[in-house]
Amino acid sequence: MKIYIYPAKEELDALLKRPVRDASELGATVSAVLQDVRERGDAAVREYEERFDKVRLNSLSVSEMEMLEAENLVSEELKEAIRIAHRNIERFHAAQRFEGEHVKVVEGVECWQKAVAIEKVGLYIPGGTAPLFSTVLMLATPAKIAGCRDIVLCTPPTKDGSVNPAILVAARIAGVSRIYKIGGVQAIGAMAYGTESVPKVYKIFGPGNQFVMYAKQQVSLHDVAIDMPAGPSEVEVLADETSNVSFVAADLLSQAEHGVDSQVLLVCKSEETAQKVEAEVERQLALLPRKEIAAQALEHSKAIVVRDDDEMMEITNRYAPEHLIIETSNYMELAEKVVNAGSVFLGSLTPESAGDYASGTNHTLPTNGYAVAYSGVNLDSFCRKITFQHIQPEGIRSIGKAVEQMAEAEGLDAHKNAMTLRKESL
Repeated sequence: MKIYIYPAKEELDALLKRPVRDASELGATVSAVLQDVRERGDAAVREYEERFDKVRLNSLSVSEMEMLEAENLVSEELKEAIRIAHRNIERFHAAQRFEGEHVKVVEGVECWQKAVAIEKVGLYIPGGTAPLFSTVLMLATPAKIAGCRDIVLCTPPTKDGSVNPAILVAARIAGVSRIYKIGGVQAIGAMAYGTESVPKVYKIFGPGNQFVMYAKQQVSLHDVAIDMPAGPSEVEVLADETSNVSFVAADLLSQAEHGVDSQVLLVCKSEETAQKVEAEVERQLALLPRKEIAAQALEHSKAIVVRDDDEMMEITNRYAPEHLIIETSNYMELAEKVVNAGSVFLGSLTPESAGDYASGTNHTLPTNGYAVAYSGVNLDSFCRKITFQHIQPEGIRSIGKAVEQMAEAEGLDAHKNAMTLRKESL
């Protein structure tokens, strides 16, 4: 972890810049796979599963028998942990239900909104080095609460054709409609275009590697909506002399172990704190099973020493972290100054891992600086808001002339006439 002492403001943009990836070769590969899946459907998907996931599949669907077998393969302790997390996620997201108010704008003009669920949604759940069954809960639970009619899940199978049993158990608990053994770009293509087995969906959610994320962005241009653009996962930790160094180091490492391209940033108010954290990170790193992955992520991590809280928050809001952990003594005061962040964790007893799993908040969040414009996944992500309006005679008399004048000024005579005819009818 490289330590930077009191960087000048003009240095911050370069210091906080995320690594840029060359997507030229990536784009060609992704586009070719997507086009093939669009044209050949299941046959293309099976071929790519054999090529990329090294498995030959007779059926792309997960059967009911496989669901029942998964129940027996997951321990009761883990199943209960999944149920606890599901209940908390459900409680938090259910509180986000939208209640549209009928607004009398003027006499005779009433307007309102209604939240309507997206009928068909697709969830992508990575398998890879860390099968993210927790993400099943984070996506399927609000989709179910919203009332999505079809909740389709794709996840890569193992080489023996099976799916991680915890993913299947979480899917059953959260109410997923259909599950398919498809990973990577071919999964995104299958959900975006539809195949003989996989229905076309209207919006795709979920994390993935750079190929998956690029594929999501490609299909979002013409064919389907996506949750948000994204890059590698990241955390920023704010610390001071009162912070528990072991906690801070553990929080940095919990992010670093996600992947070699994970982003880790520490901002503190003394070089001594930065050095203590660095030493503790090295000590804890040596004990981790995924230490090689975490070590590579830490190679491009940074610790920035600032003079005061104002500098600390300026850096934070400029960086716009996916996860922000405030472990300073005045964490509530600093929390009020947060403008750009995906999810914020306050105080020494609130690790990122709580939000990743069971506190109830959603862990599907904007990365790569997109927190300046995007929210994390929430109940609204699975809904559309339809507006309604009803005009009575009093309303025509109230706003009719204004409508005519504005339409005429824009040169849209048919617009004006639509109102004029109604005025004359009264």
